Amino acid sequence: MKTWVYIDHFNGQVVGASWEALGLAKTFGPASAVIFGVGLGDLAKQAFEFGADEVLLADDASLKDFRPETYAATLTAAASAGPNLVLLPNTSRAREMAAMAALDLNSGVLVDVTGLELDGEKVIATRPIYEGKLFEKITCSANPQFVTLRGRAFPRPASQPGKSGATTHLPVAGESLTSVEGYEPGESGVSLADAGVVVSGGRGVSNNPSLGLDEKATAQKGFELVAELAGVLGGAIGASRAAVDAGYIPYSSQVGQTGKVVSPDLYIAAGISGAIQHIVGIRGAKVVVAINKDAEAPIFQVARYGVVGDLFTFLPALTAAFKKKLGK
Repeated sequence: MKTWVYIDHFNGQVVGASWEALGLAKTFGPASAVIFGVGLGDLAKQAFEFGADEVLLADDASLKDFRPETYAATLTAAASAGPNLVLLPNTSRAREMAAMAALDLNSGVLVDVTGLELDGEKVIATRPIYEGKLFEKITCSANPQFVTLRGRAFPRPASQPGKSGATTHLPVAGESLTSVEGYEPGESGVSLADAGVVVSGGRGVSNNPSLGLDEKATAQKGFELVAELAGVLGGAIGASRAAVDAGYIPYSSQVGQTGKVVSPDLYIAAGISGAIQHIVGIRGAKVVVAINKDAEAPIFQVARYGVVGDLFTFLPALTAAFKKKLGK
């Protein structure tokens, strides 16, 4: 099995799921890391240290910004006589590029995969369906097989400082008809997709009459408590769709079927009732802690630990306990 792993990155920061994909590839045999962009020396070094046996670089000024036409054409040209399997992280950039390259090569893409095994030269992928209630096993009959992997579904390999290997330069193919004029940050802090801990707030963050504030101001106070706990734990801030729709917090923090699917080690849901659309987004969480005044809230059905109480009382106490335990 000849496996390539596409290393997705932005401004020199690699998407964590890229290294997870590389670790998975190594369980099948030798793996090559594929990196596109400009000034890729440091990223190539990291790829070797995370286990790549070979690094394939397309280092050119035309690849400075991600543009799907050029990136997909370059991947298509390189993969046409190359690997049996191409693994990519399940980011919007990688999914778009994989779909275009697979179309050009008359192949297919297995997306949002959470499990992968080999049957000879064919891979059998496991992925969630029906809002995560079931899992299906699927295969791709064409070659190369493109697979996008859900973040944090596979372990990240340990870094091996000083490891090196052979580097091959790939030619750039295709010409883009678009240009990138600039970027505007959509979110800050720890990425939801990569976070080991996520603390989320729901409509309940606006429910505290004792503050004597209007709904939005109360919600702001509630999310300040959510943010403080997330900060102490080194985690990301999330939210339910209800909180986003109410204007309490930007869409970039939404967790759920119509937001981001997360797979943290710890997920704390404060004031979230637990609609099925939200549950879909947290099925990959290893431990769920729910805090809600309503003892009948559906979120308690998926939580390992549940607290029936007021988040405005419990979150400060929990934050203080973690600060003491962590020495912060």
